[in-house]
Amino acid sequence: MWFVRHTIRSSALPHECLECLDYLRYAHGGKNPSPFMRERVVIKWGGGLITQKDELKQPKFDVIESLADQILACNHVGIDIILVHGAGSFGHLKAKMYQLADGRLRGQESNRLGPLTQDQAIQEVRDDMMELNQHIMNALTKRDISAVSLPPHQWARETGANFEGSLEYFTSAPKGITIVTFGDVVPCDGSKEFGILSGDDLVARLATEVPDISRLVFAIGGVDGVLSAPPSKAGPDDLIEILSPGDVFEGKHESAIDVTGGIGLKVTRGFHVASHGIDVIMVNGGVPERVLAACKGEPVRGTTLIHNQ
Repeated sequence: MWFVRHTIRSSALPHECLECLDYLRYAHGGKNPSPFMRERVVIKWGGGLITQKDELKQPKFDVIESLADQILACNHVGIDIILVHGAGSFGHLKAKMYQLADGRLRGQESNRLGPLTQDQAIQEVRDDMMELNQHIMNALTKRDISAVSLPPHQWARETGANFEGSLEYFTSAPKGITIVTFGDVVPCDGSKEFGILSGDDLVARLATEVPDISRLVFAIGGVDGVLSAPPSKAGPDDLIEILSPGDVFEGKHESAIDVTGGIGLKVTRGFHVASHGIDVIMVNGGVPERVLAACKGEPVRGTTLIHNQ
């Protein structure tokens, strides 16, 4: 385990690390509001928001810096953040080429993918995701935000909504700590051996299983929320401000790039979270003030997901 100012990065977080987290709670000398008056919000930064999704390993540094400003603003008004970020061009392009979402390929099929073996591709994708995660952690650290990174391949198994993995470190973190995790290649049981755990599946469990979550905010790229028309043709009136199960929406999935589920998976997981009585909203992450307003529960342009009881 090692420290970067007030930020912890670790290859394997032991139980003693919670004492380190407790230390971080007091690291800012009282700048944050009382820990007894704080809210907790889960935010998902979409991979297409924070990277150039069709260009290998191209982060959008200006967007990351702006979003980090919003986390700092949340901290200052008494909101603790669990941040889940997508992979974008740091994960999807290689994962697609080597069919990592499909698990272990065998025989001649595994020899036609590219210059790497699947095992080599797994390691490269994990390394690339750690690189993207470090860019994000650096942005938080520059703002003296106390943050901890928990890479899923170190604590999670299986994929989908029912993936396995203890959320202990999320539930036990002291007030005032920002916990960061991300979509990742994780081990799987049986012949599959590995697969892609989507950040959208992560936020669904975190928002419903970590105590005292006030709301889930999806910060997405390029659009104001869920639309009734393709983004290239949509106008201001095509934003669906309230979305219920059964409503029709534009759910085109960039399957040539995205190895998870696109907007459709976000909506599905969002409805699941909303069914637990937790506020769920999707906003344009390229408009920073909307992200902050959504985290604070204020009226904002975007799509609110509701679950019909």
